[in-house]
Amino acid sequence: MHPHSASPATNLTGSVSIPRHIVQQRVRAPKKNIPQTVVERNLFLRTVRNYVSEFNPVPPLPVDDLKVHADRVIAMLSCDPVYRDYIGVLINNEMWRESLAAVPFERRLLLLPKCLRVESKCPAPFDEFGLLCKQCGLCTIQDLQSEAERLGYATLVAEGSAIVMSLIQTGKVDAIVGVSCLSVLERAFPYMEAAAIPGVAIPLLQDDCIDTTVDLDWVWEYIHLSSDDHTRRLDLGGLRDEVDSWFLPAALETILGNGEGETERLAREWLGRAGKRWRPFLTVAAFQALRDEPGAPLPQDIRKIAVAVECFHKASLIHDDIEDNDSQRYGEPTLHEQVGIPVALNVGDLLIGEGYRLIGASKISAEQKAQMLLVAAEAQRDLCRGQGAELCWARTPAPLTQHQVLDIFRKKTAPAFEVALRLGALYASVETHGEVLSVLKRYSEALGIAYQIRDDISDHSDGETNDLVALRPTLLLAIAHDKAKGADKELLGSVWRRESKQESELARVNEIYCELGVQTRAQTLLETYKEEAIRCLSELDKASLKGLLRRIVGKIFSDVEIKGWCKEHEPGNAAVEPATVLAK
Repeated sequence: MHPHSASPATNLTGSVSIPRHIVQQRVRAPKKNIPQTVVERNLFLRTVRNYVSEFNPVPPLPVDDLKVHADRVIAMLSCDPVYRDYIGVLINNEMWRESLAAVPFERRLLLLPKCLRVESKCPAPFDEFGLLCKQCGLCTIQDLQSEAERLGYATLVAEGSAIVMSLIQTGKVDAIVGVSCLSVLERAFPYMEAAAIPGVAIPLLQDDCIDTTVDLDWVWEYIHLSSDDHTRRLDLGGLRDEVDSWFLPAALETILGNGEGETERLAREWLGRAGKRWRPFLTVAAFQALRDEPGAPLPQDIRKIAVAVECFHKASLIHDDIEDNDSQRYGEPTLHEQVGIPVALNVGDLLIGEGYRLIGASKISAEQKAQMLLVAAEAQRDLCRGQGAELCWARTPAPLTQHQVLDIFRKKTAPAFEVALRLGALYASVETHGEVLSVLKRYSEALGIAYQIRDDISDHSDGETNDLVALRPTLLLAIAHDKAKGADKELLGSVWRRESKQESELARVNEIYCELGVQTRAQTLLETYKEEAIRCLSELDKASLKGLLRRIVGKIFSDVEIKGWCKEHEPGNAAVEPATVLAK
């Protein structure tokens, strides 16, 4: 990790270390010809990748030919033609993708625009080659430049095709990763075409040329793209669909064996219920990244390990629903609402036992089996400690700081991600697991906290449960209480202590959230932990695992769009309508 990129460690007495460029994050005018949500951008990218895979256009393409392909994709998406240039950039990127992967890092150039800096505060001077970053931490340039140079890239923070062409003509640059606005990319394209070297570009998200932002997930992905990553062509969507298929009734019977009695029927029905199944997916993904042939058919026993992970998770949900007195799960009555608390408790206990049984029944070495069982048991203990801290707080509720809430998130959510990844790594080999253990721990912690923050925001906006109504520890309430003053702080304190439950009082809390910009702060923390999950991967030597875990961050956080819940934001949100295809 770079010295200016402190990890956002959390504890009950400490604080969250947030990179200064995140604190300084600005809301800028949206770029009208670029999709503004992660969901839309990823939809466009998936469509373009499928198109390039099917029709196989060969680079370099003249601009006019590129526009013909872009128009075809527009027709496929049924989207506004205003996105033609953006889609053209995506097509060009995908055509060059494999060529870029084959170019060594030390033969690549990372080209960044100076408008990513915070112009009013940036202390960096310029020379004839561009900005000389002072590593002040106010913007994203520092982290991107430092990581690229660590890998071996030449980096340049400047605009201008003349500089780029002069570097190409030295013969020392064989590929370019560039960040720029569409207008600059359009002017530079003829030079790239003439040079016929691999080049990918990530467009900026604003129209103006000051204090701009960019989709950092995409930049990190392209910077690290390497032929050493044997999972870069792995279809994560297809892999997730395959994992999902293991929870159909017939598949579960094959994996678990014949069931007996009503308790097992209920347990398997609960396993097969709706859910994102990220945890078993992570288990399989980690194994795929660490095996010698990632594209080979999956061994039968990995199904047992993946289902075991989901058994542990679903058991925790059953028990949590009882402890939190929730009545809905997946849009249906919770298990204890259906069959009563005693039966539900027993079903949860059975699922825990099933998880350990499946690990024990796997055809792996004795050492692998012993370590898997130990990892699962330790995770179970950690989860119970996290849930226990929340339950003990609920006996005498009092206001929590945002750091304390984040610590609860770390204890309750991160262990489930960690056990999933570690079991997949152990299934690959004990030795490999030992080599990647420390990074998996840090990655899981950052990923787990980010995931819980996302759920916290989503639950408040349109989720099936509302932490405020249920009076559970919520990051939004903690942020608001930290920032509020006077009568508002007193009201929020009474909500923490469970003294305020009237609808009018809770409605006022929502108003306070909007007035204090609570969602923006929560979203900032979400992005911070996502970045930390990606940043900690720089310590991995295994390119396939590094690449896959980086892609997983984008996969998990692009599947669900968090909708705005503050009425004051609606006029601004209305200006950014989803592409037509999203409504189909």
